[in-house]
Amino acid sequence: MTALLDRIKRFARSPQGRDAAASLRRAAADPRRRAGARRLFGRLRHR
Repeated sequence: MTALLDRIKRFARSPQGRDAAASLRRAAADPRRRAGARRLFGRLRHR
């Protein structure tokens, strides 16, 4: 399990990981995507 966490940490610190985090932050700031995510999680929660 620790090996997996180490790999995740290494990716997060890499340039590709930083780019991925930045694109996720931009997507999370978009109101339309936020609403879509709320709908999806709502459907999954009520199953």
